[in-house]
Amino acid sequence: MPELPRLARSWSSTLKLPKSTFPARVSPADQTKYLKRCTDELYAWQRRERPADRPFVLHDGPPYANGEIHVGHALNKILKDIICRVQLGLGKRVRYVPGWDCHGLPIELKALEARKDTIEETGAARADVIRKSARSLARRTVKEQMKGFRSFGVMADWENHWKTMDKDFEKRQLGIFREMVEKGLIYRRFKPVYWSPSTSTALAEAELEYKEDHVSTAAFVKFPLVTIPSYLEQNPLLKDRNISAVIWTTTPWTLPANAAIAVHPALEYVIAESAAHGHLLVAQSRLEYLASTLKEELSVIISGIPGSDLADAITYRSLLKGSGSEPQPIITADFVTADSGTGLVHCAPGHGMDDYLACAERGIPAFAPVDDRGNFTDLAMPDDPKRLSGKNVQGEGNEAVLEYIGSAGLLLAKHSYEHKYPCDWRTKLPIIIRATEQWFADVADIRASALNALEEVQFVPGSGRQRLTAFVKNRSEWCISRQRAWGVPIPALYDRSTGEAVCTKDSVSHIMSVIDERGIDAWWTDDSNDQAWVLPALRETSEAGYSRGADTMDVWFDSGTSWAEIETPYGDDGYPADVYLEGSDQHRGWFQSGLLTFISHQLASGQIANPRAPFKTLITHGFTLDEEGRKMSKSIGNILHPQSIMDGSLLPPVKPKKGKGKKQPESKEPVYDSLGPDALRLWAASSDYTRDVVIGTQVLQTVHTSLHKYRVTFKVILGALADFKPENQVSYDQLLLVDRIALLHLSEMTLAARSSCEKFEFYKAANAVNRWANLEFSSFYMETIKDRLYTYAEDSPSRRAAQTTLFHIFNHLQEVLAPITPLLVEETWEHTPEAIKAKCEHPLRRVVGSLAPEWQQGSLGTDYQDILAVHSVIKGLQENARGQKQLGSSLQSFVHVQLPQTTNSSSVLQLREELADIFVVSSVTVGGSDEAIPDMIANAEWQYSSEYQLPSGEKGIVYVFSPQASKCPRCWRYVIPEEEAAEEAACGRCEEVVQGLEGST
Repeated sequence: MPELPRLARSWSSTLKLPKSTFPARVSPADQTKYLKRCTDELYAWQRRERPADRPFVLHDGPPYANGEIHVGHALNKILKDIICRVQLGLGKRVRYVPGWDCHGLPIELKALEARKDTIEETGAARADVIRKSARSLARRTVKEQMKGFRSFGVMADWENHWKTMDKDFEKRQLGIFREMVEKGLIYRRFKPVYWSPSTSTALAEAELEYKEDHVSTAAFVKFPLVTIPSYLEQNPLLKDRNISAVIWTTTPWTLPANAAIAVHPALEYVIAESAAHGHLLVAQSRLEYLASTLKEELSVIISGIPGSDLADAITYRSLLKGSGSEPQPIITADFVTADSGTGLVHCAPGHGMDDYLACAERGIPAFAPVDDRGNFTDLAMPDDPKRLSGKNVQGEGNEAVLEYIGSAGLLLAKHSYEHKYPCDWRTKLPIIIRATEQWFADVADIRASALNALEEVQFVPGSGRQRLTAFVKNRSEWCISRQRAWGVPIPALYDRSTGEAVCTKDSVSHIMSVIDERGIDAWWTDDSNDQAWVLPALRETSEAGYSRGADTMDVWFDSGTSWAEIETPYGDDGYPADVYLEGSDQHRGWFQSGLLTFISHQLASGQIANPRAPFKTLITHGFTLDEEGRKMSKSIGNILHPQSIMDGSLLPPVKPKKGKGKKQPESKEPVYDSLGPDALRLWAASSDYTRDVVIGTQVLQTVHTSLHKYRVTFKVILGALADFKPENQVSYDQLLLVDRIALLHLSEMTLAARSSCEKFEFYKAANAVNRWANLEFSSFYMETIKDRLYTYAEDSPSRRAAQTTLFHIFNHLQEVLAPITPLLVEETWEHTPEAIKAKCEHPLRRVVGSLAPEWQQGSLGTDYQDILAVHSVIKGLQENARGQKQLGSSLQSFVHVQLPQTTNSSSVLQLREELADIFVVSSVTVGGSDEAIPDMIANAEWQYSSEYQLPSGEKGIVYVFSPQASKCPRCWRYVIPEEEAAEEAACGRCEEVVQGLEGST
């Protein structure tokens, strides 16, 4: 074979080294370009090109438009986007229209704060200023939040986003309210509601947070009895005795509103004598507890008194009601227990729902002498108004009540009591329960339909079903009115002479027509006597005329009706949305309000026998926590901003690489590795969002490492495919064993990722990709095929087989990562060779197809495990040689595999020709256990051996030893026989390839 000195001096020029324009890092300018392509342009394309009969609707739970976005927002929006992109890959036309919740207290308070030096108006003028300021604030916040959400790579119909303060949205909301009015589901009543003194408004259950360690002053109080059952009155032991009923309360401030005392009909009661407090009526089961509290012995005078005997046969007098007050009754109630308090419960129907219901059954009215700010009114103590009036019930008012009953000899004892107590979720301050005139939605009438509808819903995680079902079961009504200026008005009129409210289908329809003409702000700004708002049929029915109400609707009613913005008709199954996804706190909030309003809407139409929920699948995610498991908080200083994750500034700065040539001056400003939206997205996808999600430096470092691995993987593949043409693919039966194993691994990873994504378990998909990229692809397959890719002739079957395999890997890796890291996938398309682009569809527009069944041969998995068992032992022996400085590259070693006794001829270990590539060594020989060890092992300069065990349990021995040949300067394999070795001479295989190159030149 003639020598080729020219080529010998530059062997690298004869190698097919990878070439690709794909950069190690993406520039900010390119990120901006890719972001637009894979969001706005992609959304517009799929709305135009995907079939309308294959829709997928993800309905946005509107974030509140009152502040900066945070990582919790990022988690929420990115999860939604991944879901939409998965469905896009399944061939669906996606509908995702973002929305914002713009009404309510937080925005109103911010508006007031911003205008606190200029708002001097009252009434309608004040409401007008507040509404203008709040609207401006909400509009500005929506714009800022939208910019942030779009930077996350979220594909959505941003141009047609909706806001609860939009005119069309408010019209739809009022229309749903009107339907519920017509159905009889809306009513007004004076009854106790959750009331926030700190914000002067009623609250819904969903607007409460519970403080676990709230401390109240609890008290034992006695009420003198006026009458007792006749058989007790005739008992000589009680002759001329004054008897008092003893109650225990954690809210002494409610005593001025006391209207009854409740006992349990099945409990037994006693009359006991106290040296300090006289004769006391208490439950038998609570006598010992009372005695220990009073620190004295209590002598039982009469025992075994049934609670049923006490009800309606005993009356008592509350001294707080004034000297002329009527005696009050003792009643029975099931909420009285034998294991707390005294077995007698003080009932204030104006300050407790159980009390209200028990008293309402007996015609006892509710009374609540407390104003909007939580201060006592003059009615709290009619005989001495100044004693309590103006004092806050949760502060000095409570102490004043205790002081008075103490001075009157009615206070037996008081003590501090730590317990769970509700607070306003916005101000974090305690609420009270207070009877006021409010508007309610009747949940009891639709509850059964709502619960039935939930039976058909898929919950992720499954525990969400029990949680939401429990909330609905325990709810009988929904207080939908709020005493605020910023919101959608309750469209009710009030008779000026009687105060009676008018709210009918016709009156609401008329008000809606005026709003449509004048705008919703006119409800507040028009003259109070403007009769245009009054239905003509009503105008002559009241001498004093009608006034417009000042209450607004609960913001949960606003956002709860947002399903109405989805185009109708709905899908064949009747669901407006395929998916609702929000934080787990929305079981008591938006999920519930959306369910109740949609059920009401369907029942009001009268056309649906079995109403559906507005969602087919309900998904919840946890909260974001720092690395110490703490909630994000400004006071702690642990809040992470999404931008700092995308720009890499949370991680250590990048060290500048040392380049050739003139030394560049070092920058004083740190340089960070900006990975863009994909870093934030990969964090979200890698998290088990069904629990609280941790984020911090350590977590983000792992995410960055994975994202860099994806880039390197794509760069390697694109480099190897630079000269590949899809029409040159080889058939499956022409692939080598290692190629077929690689396709098995690819199919397993792809199927696992697809399945996980379709089940909304994105973290499992990310784990599958990471494991495959690091182990099966990088550490195994790429190491195995480098020699074939770089040293073989361009058109050799072996190299074509490797490229065919990489072509399949490239396409399916793009497919799997498209929902998670769309910018990276978009970038890979930018750098894809034109020959491949011409034959393939854009990866973000591609519909995932079925995998070739031959790729999934189970026997290949067994072969792979056998290979790993031997390979891991070989690597260990090579490390021993490196430790002794006998080995550098793994190619600088030969391997002999002694097979187990029972190995059959079809074993993968018999494939001698491929094993050298698989083990990345220069030579592999194979022999049976009964064959002599080759002489070259004995003659080697060094050698190591060890036993290996196959997964089947069979054992053999592997030898690693110094090569018995010279190194080829082109392929670096030790394959040239020593007797043929010559300076600059290549091995026979390489010489043949080089000659082919020379001939083509």
